Amino acid sequence: MCVAQTDRSDMVISRSATDIPPVPDNRMPILRSRLLPRMLGLLLVIGLLWILVFTGSPVTPDQGVRLAMAIFLLLAGIWLAWSVLALVNTSTADVPAGGTRAPESGVKTGATGDMEASSLQILYEVVSSINTAHGLDDLLTRFLFALKRVFRAPAAAIWVRSTSRRVELAASSGLDESLLLPDRADVRRSLYERAMTEGKIWVDASLNKFERIAGRTFFDRGDVGLVSIPMRYRGKVIGVINLFLESDMVAQVDTLRPLLTSISHHLSIAIERSRNDEESRRHLINDERTRIAHELHDSLAQSLASLRYQVRVLDETLHQGDESTTWQQLERIENSLDEANTELRELIANFRAPVSMRGLVGAIEQIVGQFRNETGIRTYLQKEWVTGSLSEELEVQIIRIIQEALWNIRKHSQAKTVRLMLRHEYNGKYYILIEDDGVGISSQVYGSPGEHVGLTIMRERAERIGGTLRVESEPGEGTRVVFEFDDPDNTRQ
Repeated sequence: MCVAQTDRSDMVISRSATDIPPVPDNRMPILRSRLLPRMLGLLLVIGLLWILVFTGSPVTPDQGVRLAMAIFLLLAGIWLAWSVLALVNTSTADVPAGGTRAPESGVKTGATGDMEASSLQILYEVVSSINTAHGLDDLLTRFLFALKRVFRAPAAAIWVRSTSRRVELAASSGLDESLLLPDRADVRRSLYERAMTEGKIWVDASLNKFERIAGRTFFDRGDVGLVSIPMRYRGKVIGVINLFLESDMVAQVDTLRPLLTSISHHLSIAIERSRNDEESRRHLINDERTRIAHELHDSLAQSLASLRYQVRVLDETLHQGDESTTWQQLERIENSLDEANTELRELIANFRAPVSMRGLVGAIEQIVGQFRNETGIRTYLQKEWVTGSLSEELEVQIIRIIQEALWNIRKHSQAKTVRLMLRHEYNGKYYILIEDDGVGISSQVYGSPGEHVGLTIMRERAERIGGTLRVESEPGEGTRVVFEFDDPDNTRQ
């Protein structure tokens, strides 16, 4: 895995606190729950005082006891009134006029309410850094800078278990790179092994143990500890986050455990999602390479093999001294070279990304026009198509299927006329029809198993986007390709 390494802690990757929208103040329900019993108690005290002092009702036969009760109720009322005023003053001082509390960068060490609000802000910043990343290395780099800033951490590192079960350094920031070189396996293992094995957060108040293993200090200052946070995905530990914190922050780890666990969970999901996306891209690339290999084998490779055979015939003709036959053979070779050059250009055009700024229908019109000009075949395009918001992947697959069908017609059909129809019905169904009046599909046309690769790939492309593809043909009766698929937006409703 590529290591994203940087020591410039002053860089700002994710947005600053002033760029982040305010976090709504969710303390009003808590304030109401505290004010309500105090207000009810204050009303009860006032009511009892009224009964005891002003109504003259014989609450107790002893006047001394009545006086003591009145004093007690008066003191209780004063305390309740002071408590209500204090709560109101605190809430109005903490909440700005807009009704929301502006987010603050970094972890606050104050009251529990401040810690909860700060935790929400930290989680927001960390998730934002993950969502704005492009690729795994960028994701980890952005994450580290966000993590260092909000926790005021001198350094941080991320260790990830690869598919081969090896633990590798995925990214680091603020650490001396020489400490983490592959040949320092003892130092590397000491930083992640315990949290990786135990699967829980480990806290080291000082770095003495790690510095003894490394044979040198990690930082110029001595008030730095290490918090190692395991990253879990579907019950398995896939990596560890090393967070080097100042002593005052290390002392708060027990309070921060839920927040650190949540952060590591979000990062583990992002890492696995990035890995899955990369795996999908590799599969797509391998599929496309396989298709290119088949196309080269069935077209250009066969033309070159034919040329090789013709060169051998030319060599024999030259030895026989037959000038007329020699010129005929040279003309055949020249024609074969022209055909090979044409096939190569067609392959290049066929595998180039087709969808342009003209959109799907514009790209199809361009392909049909090129096919008509190069083959001389009468080609008709019928459009009953509502321009929609199909995904780029869906449009690419549609274009590839149409290109493959036209390529087969050019190569095998001997057709005089081709018709391509695009139709979109109101029930969300899309239909694409490609038919020709050629010789149809027969063993003579598709003489070897390799010739059927194009049809197989067309069906695979259709299935990839949830569609179906049918090929209808009889020898001498032409060929019809019918491709159907549903509008993804319609099926989601």
